[in-house]
Amino acid sequence: MVITNPKIETPTLHLIGEEADRLGLECYVIGGWVRDLFLHRESTDIDVVVVGSGITLAEAVAKRLGRGAHLSVFKTYGTAQVKKNDLELEFVGARRESYLHDSRNPIVEDGTLQEDQNRRDFTINAMAICLNADRYGELLDPFDGIGDLERCIIRTPLDPDITFDDDPLRMMRAIRFATQLGFNLDGETFDAIVRNAHRMDIITRERIAEELNKIMLSRRPSEGWILLDKTGLLPLIFPELVALKGVEVKDGRGHKDVFYHTLKVLDNIAENTDKLWLRWAALLHDIGKPKSKAYDSKAGWTFRNHNYIGAKMVPKIFAKMKMPLNEKMEYVKKMVDLHMRPINLIEDTVTDSAVRRLLFEAGDDIDDLMLLCDADITSRNEEKKARFHRNYQLVRQKMVELEERDRIRNFQPPVDGMEIMEMFHLEPCSLVGELKAAIKDAILDGVIPNDHEAAKQFVIELWQKKTGGKSPQTN
Repeated sequence: MVITNPKIETPTLHLIGEEADRLGLECYVIGGWVRDLFLHRESTDIDVVVVGSGITLAEAVAKRLGRGAHLSVFKTYGTAQVKKNDLELEFVGARRESYLHDSRNPIVEDGTLQEDQNRRDFTINAMAICLNADRYGELLDPFDGIGDLERCIIRTPLDPDITFDDDPLRMMRAIRFATQLGFNLDGETFDAIVRNAHRMDIITRERIAEELNKIMLSRRPSEGWILLDKTGLLPLIFPELVALKGVEVKDGRGHKDVFYHTLKVLDNIAENTDKLWLRWAALLHDIGKPKSKAYDSKAGWTFRNHNYIGAKMVPKIFAKMKMPLNEKMEYVKKMVDLHMRPINLIEDTVTDSAVRRLLFEAGDDIDDLMLLCDADITSRNEEKKARFHRNYQLVRQKMVELEERDRIRNFQPPVDGMEIMEMFHLEPCSLVGELKAAIKDAILDGVIPNDHEAAKQFVIELWQKKTGGKSPQTN
């Protein structure tokens, strides 16, 4: 079968084929670029497999591409990379692989194209298109990857038990591809993941987190988390999420299944933002509920302080998952901690002070927080959902008005610690911090405007109260 798609007729691919012919090498474009060609998806990374030395062909291609082409050679792995502008080419020699039971790092030997296709993870990633002039555009699809694309199926080329036992990360990749593409797992592939789930113990947390992030960035990330649960992988990689599952009933009163509520919130927010860490905040927003769950004969099921408990769990989860322990983690922690605050602002009696404090604490992340709160509305009662959304719009309006008037977001007290020490001839001490905090609270409570002169007069009066009427010795 010869492919006639216009994307095949590019100068770059013809150049690669010409250099391969000059060197007497067979070469093929393979993997994700070929898959995405048939799915009509854009793909900037091009993987080229060479029956022979991939490095030799890469060197020749880089030379032909000329000025601006950057060549990177990885002799240990027998691979090379060529970059020029937005173009990224990966070259590798065709190979066959064998594995030791306690490692996913293969023993690699030179091989044929067929052996190289055999080692690929899924049929849809094993298709190859020849770039040599006499067979240019010829598709080699020994495992019916085209058929699996039409059937929307993720399936391994060979025995899935062997595929997943050799490299257990492929189980995560199977679920990730199914989620990204909206495909289903082939029955045997699904069953093999269930049978081999325990093999995940040899995979590093960094590689697991990498796959989870790709699932999180999918159009409907819930589908990936549900597959992780159904295949038995979820308890092994994220037991805190499993703890959200189930409904407990007491005196005829039950609570919602927090696991499926969480996934609905995640999908809701995915419809409105592609921010990875805001999506993680959605996934973790109720993570503290299992530890805070209690039953009261009058109130029913309660989850008091679950936001605070959940925020305390975030750093531990990030550390265990080998995710960044920097401002990204702090952002997620803040979102989890604050996600219940806006719901308390939807009543008409809410004070300006409460809104100011939320603006101050959320800072530049206030819009993200409100997105999260909107996504958290998952009631099946459409009238109730509409009412909450309308109320949140009123809260947003009030925030805009207060921010325009008071400039609260990310503000610092207009009289700082250094000025306080100079005014009252103080050395650094707790009293300086108390006075500075008092200024901040007075502004947030609306006692004084966010203004230097007003703040200065306020702290002088406060000092006089504390010192029995003594005036500051100002310069």
